[in-house]
Amino acid sequence: MRPAAPWRFARWGLGITAVALAVAVAQGAAADPLPTRPSGAQMPSRVVSINLCTDQLAMMLAAPGAGAKPGQLISVSTLASDPMSSSMAAEAAAYPANRGSAEQVFMMNPDLVLAGTFTSRATVDLLRRLGVRVVEIAPVTSLQGVSDQIRQVAAALGRFEAGEALVARFEADLAALAPPSDSQASRLRAALYYPNGYTIGKGTLSDDILARTGFINIATELGRAGGGNLAMELLVMAGPDLVVTSKPYPGASRSEALLRHPALAQLGAQDGQAALLATSDADWICGTPHVLRAVAEMRAAHQRAIAGPAAPMQSLP
Repeated sequence: MRPAAPWRFARWGLGITAVALAVAVAQGAAADPLPTRPSGAQMPSRVVSINLCTDQLAMMLAAPGAGAKPGQLISVSTLASDPMSSSMAAEAAAYPANRGSAEQVFMMNPDLVLAGTFTSRATVDLLRRLGVRVVEIAPVTSLQGVSDQIRQVAAALGRFEAGEALVARFEADLAALAPPSDSQASRLRAALYYPNGYTIGKGTLSDDILARTGFINIATELGRAGGGNLAMELLVMAGPDLVVTSKPYPGASRSEALLRHPALAQLGAQDGQAALLATSDADWICGTPHVLRAVAEMRAAHQRAIAGPAAPMQSLP
């Protein structure tokens, strides 16, 4: 799961963040067990999603065009329509948005609520006390886990066949993005570095994306697990070949000012000419097939770096 959101969501006053999820994953979050195949009468017909990642999987699996019962998915969270966080912002515009409060969700009369394992406990517990079925989905910590999560959401929706079809497409596309056979001999060192100096290390989806595409994650190399801060001094001393960060939001943010620090520009002037790659958070945050875009982007970055010297480090605008 992509680490980069606390400085952003905090600016809006929104709840859970991608970094909080990543850290909590490292501490061991437990999802609900895989639902059993429901009968036709048990298949949910009014599904509300209150989590960014389940929003996207539900839209992929329960869309009328995918053969689902019309109107099965009746609401997604407000984050689903934010293009900086969601890979399906355009699709989300077709659904009423919710802010994840138990009161608002209950008034929608759902027979299934899809939540994250770090969704507000008060919300989840109250909905369950009111008799609403809630399925909690844990954040994905590896590319292999994407298929498992697709199956879990598909089972909850009663969309087993659609789930297996989506898994098959995802796994075929991922196989097509396999790293070159000589990647072990040409592994480069990359740092994931975000506003406020946040980084992501071992046991995360982001770390697995780097490993898959021929990079050694500096945070993992330094013994970091989950999400946390990395001092600028440690980043510079580590001497990465590539610094991966997120595209800045419009407006001003003191947390993002760190990414314009002269030390980053100086890092690019050192031997090896470290490069800066600003990527979209939306394709890194959730364990959905859209993560393939992040894999493809990092694979291309690795190929460019191997082909020749990197461009000098540039500060973000």
